[in-house]
Amino acid sequence: MHAPRRDAARTRSAPAGFTLIELMVAMLLGLIVIAGAASVFLAGQQTYRTNQALVDVQENARVAFEMMARDIRTAGMTGCDNSGRVVNVLKNGPFNGGTDWWADWNNALVGFTSSQPDPSVTVGTGAAQKVTGTVSLMLIGAQNGGVSVKTSTPGAFTFNEASPGFQAGDIIVVCDTDHAALVQISSVSAGTYSYGTSGTPGNCTQDLHYPTSCSGSGSYNFHVNGMASKLSAADWYVGNNADGGKSLYRRVVETGSTGVAAPVAEEMVRGVTGLALAFHQVGNANFVAADAVTNWASVDAVQATLTLQSSDQRAGTDAKPITRTLTSVTTVRNRVN
Repeated sequence: MHAPRRDAARTRSAPAGFTLIELMVAMLLGLIVIAGAASVFLAGQQTYRTNQALVDVQENARVAFEMMARDIRTAGMTGCDNSGRVVNVLKNGPFNGGTDWWADWNNALVGFTSSQPDPSVTVGTGAAQKVTGTVSLMLIGAQNGGVSVKTSTPGAFTFNEASPGFQAGDIIVVCDTDHAALVQISSVSAGTYSYGTSGTPGNCTQDLHYPTSCSGSGSYNFHVNGMASKLSAADWYVGNNADGGKSLYRRVVETGSTGVAAPVAEEMVRGVTGLALAFHQVGNANFVAADAVTNWASVDAVQATLTLQSSDQRAGTDAKPITRTLTSVTTVRNRVN
């Protein structure tokens, strides 16, 4: 009479497993959860890449505009006044029949359209060469951070600063309240900075009277506490970089270890693929292109537009680089009231 109860108990306690359908449903739900998590992760990763690329582009633009603005602001500046009275005794300057762009103070601010030849750069496909069909900007002035003149005698200067930062071969701009002079230091000895007719390019005379005369035999002694600064001569353009891309370049005059001043191309900012320039002249209402400027000496502001591309080539939509076009306007410091 008790056997049936034992069979019933055994029947009730027998384990029951998952069916195949239940397992498949569970696996499907798991895959959906994993796919959702992966989708969120990938979306977050792409958002990060995009944001990082935007930050890089904006930072590159900030650096590029700031460095260009420094040269634009000091274009034509001597450190003393804006009278335009500048003596130029460099042998490669216009008063001695020279034609080097950086030795001509008349090139203080000059722009070139894509169809106008720029004498400071070579157009081509090589590294640091100017990209075909692009514009450029030439700027000449005195560098910031000048030193004060202690003594000025025919053929030599001394300065109040113990280490003024000049070396033999440097091109300097010396000025006082009367005029400025563009001259090359020939030698340095015991704190005396001499300027003679030797060296490359050298000076055509030691006579620093205004106006310039390479045949002059007189002398001019700059006032005590006059200013002296290195020459800043630069040309800005978009060029080809060594990796096959494009960069913003600055071709600047530097004095090497040999004591010879010469232009050198410097890669400033990578990813700059385009440059547009417009210029404002005193008395005019609008900015115009370089070929519409009637008097470069009257240009008091420069509008620069840069097109920049992210280094991450898949940061944008459709797996393309992010591109932004930004504009900045800089006034020429010594040409505004």
